[in-house]
Amino acid sequence: MISRISGKIVEKGNNCLIIEVGNLCYEVLIPTAVMQRLDETSLNNGNINLVTFHYHQVEPSKSIPVLIGFLNDIERDFFETFITVSGIGPRAALRAINKPISLIAKAIDEADLKFLKSLPGIGEQRAKEIVAKLQNKVGKFGLLQDAASEKKTDDKNSGIIAEALAVLMQLEYRKPEATMMLKKAMEMSPEIASTEELLNLVYKQKKAG
Repeated sequence: MISRISGKIVEKGNNCLIIEVGNLCYEVLIPTAVMQRLDETSLNNGNINLVTFHYHQVEPSKSIPVLIGFLNDIERDFFETFITVSGIGPRAALRAINKPISLIAKAIDEADLKFLKSLPGIGEQRAKEIVAKLQNKVGKFGLLQDAASEKKTDDKNSGIIAEALAVLMQLEYRKPEATMMLKKAMEMSPEIASTEELLNLVYKQKKAG
């Protein structure tokens, strides 16, 4: 079993790295939440050290060895805990972990089904199964200091919302009404990147209503 890998990054995809080790190149799949933090651990010469989860993906005519990479043992431990939930295999977990692990652990502990359902591939029933299986068992993962990138996103969204709120109040909307309109718009499209986009969506929602 391959438990760790150290080498030079020769190629970087959306959710995978090609790592050169000696004269061999290995494909290592990386959860989105981990990929977002890779720059924090890569060395100046492009080398990287990863903890890995190694398994075989069995298909009718073949068995494919798969490596999934993490920055530390705690992240791998969370992954291994996550896949103990019925119906969540390594591939499903790889796809689902697209937010900081500390935030996912917090959502599990607090039974925040809305947050869990926002993870790719996790529906209402699966979210309930995750909570039933893992609640009160993931406390240590909530202590991971991995939410910096998420905080930057939240700070950016806060700035956009504040600017949009100021515009709506200039247009003589009452603050409670304007705040509710903006909240509804952000829940519908959390990827909004500018004040203009947010106000356009608020307008469309008001027109549709």
